[in-house]
Amino acid sequence: MRLRTSALIILSVFLAFSGWSQDAITLTNASFEDIPRHSHVPRGWYDCGFPGESAPDTQPDPMFQVSKASQQGDTYLGMVVRDNDTWEAISQKLSRPMEKDKCYEFSIYLARSESYISVSRITEEQANYVTPAKLRVYGGFDYCDKQYLLGETKLVINTRWIEFNFKFEPIANYTHIVFEAFYNTPTLFPYNGNLLMDNASELKPIPCEEQLVEKEPEVTPKTVEKPVVKADPPKPKPTTPTPEKREEKPTVIEDKKISDLNRSDLKEGSTIRLDKLYFEVNKAVITNPSFETLDEIYTFLIRNPDVSVEVGGHTNGLCDDNYCNELSTNRAKAVYDYLVKKGISSSRVRYRGYGKSQAIAENTTGEGRRKNQRVEIKILSLGG
Repeated sequence: MRLRTSALIILSVFLAFSGWSQDAITLTNASFEDIPRHSHVPRGWYDCGFPGESAPDTQPDPMFQVSKASQQGDTYLGMVVRDNDTWEAISQKLSRPMEKDKCYEFSIYLARSESYISVSRITEEQANYVTPAKLRVYGGFDYCDKQYLLGETKLVINTRWIEFNFKFEPIANYTHIVFEAFYNTPTLFPYNGNLLMDNASELKPIPCEEQLVEKEPEVTPKTVEKPVVKADPPKPKPTTPTPEKREEKPTVIEDKKISDLNRSDLKEGSTIRLDKLYFEVNKAVITNPSFETLDEIYTFLIRNPDVSVEVGGHTNGLCDDNYCNELSTNRAKAVYDYLVKKGISSSRVRYRGYGKSQAIAENTTGEGRRKNQRVEIKILSLGG
């Protein structure tokens, strides 16, 4: 009995000093081990590519003239982006869900192959998919569900293995992860490129540190006063005081379901922020978890037939002005189209994209970018 107790104590000490944590999230086959072959996703991973396109490759495979030695084990993953505006991605279910409002650190080794021979989808001729690509990492609730962009790298131009480090700040309890090869952004045109991946780490919980920027106190320089010759002041004329006008800020309603609003909560110019309306990344495609919120908006408009609204789309600051304006407008229009198709008169709804012009938080954190990328409902008019 004593021997067993001692063994358990030794094991506990070993695990503590080895950095093992039961809260860490592990990946199945994190070094992408399998038989080298083309169009074959390593065991434990799920292909998230486009219909009609080949799957990612277990490398090195002489068919593509990819010969780089692996960073760990025998094989690694090769993914490409193509000139026909398609790209490759993989996914798997996590050993345990990420937790909302927790932070995680993650690392993976990435490289670019100087040779990746395949056929161009545009010219149908042999091409070298050698242009650098980047890695995007998403959290979601199913295979290939790109619900939230957890992080992305810069372009992977290195031809030797380099460890890339991430800090994830999930905004929901995501159960799945997606790795996606993607173009340089903002994308002017699709191209043929490749990305190699090996030796992914587990997702380790870390403290969420908030950076506080302290402002230095403003110092007003002293001025030397010149002597002033005093004169008899003119007698003031009697004036009638006018009341000071205060400009009222428009009311912003948040953290409250639109279906729970009372008539007394509303007035013209009020803005209702919707925090559970999601789109596919960089697209105006509404995702399935959003339809409950859309139906709440529809019900609200049915119950208040004299109310007219504006659907306003907003983005974060990580894109150029034209792209942000177009994306926010298209997303606002997608909500408008949904409501009109459900039966709401188009005369009661209008849409507008504001791009990144009305940020409500800093774009330096994931949480700030999430707040800025939003859809709002503005009350334009209330009937009698």
